Amino acid sequence: MAVKRVSPKEASELVAQGYAYLDVRSIPEYDGGHPPGAYNVPLMHMGPGGMAPNGDFAAVVARAFPDKSAKIVVGCKSGGRSLKAAEVMAASGYSNLVEMRGGYGGDGQEAGWAQVGLPSERTTPGRSFEELKK
Repeated sequence: MAVKRVSPKEASELVAQGYAYLDVRSIPEYDGGHPPGAYNVPLMHMGPGGMAPNGDFAAVVARAFPDKSAKIVVGCKSGGRSLKAAEVMAASGYSNLVEMRGGYGGDGQEAGWAQVGLPSERTTPGRSFEELKK
């Protein structure tokens, strides 16, 4: 299944219409700023040797979004991890996924969420990875 890709402005409009925003960046990236209300389930964790896969990704996503028909915008830093995460989620049965091109910080070709001046926050109670994996 091909995942629909949208711009940050289109993603913001979808969130305003009731879509959840799933930020698949690492914990430090999420903590540095994210779209308001975003859930954080990293696809990869930062480690001493670079990025490493998050073995809990699928389980924590399933716990956070038990309804596989939930409307979800998936975003990351520049679009690479979010596209991979959306593909993983689609393969496990999620059917209403949208991936945000350009991510939070832009990809060099498209401005990201923060670059186009969309609102951001640093904390979202109940939606950090540490809280979601409990």
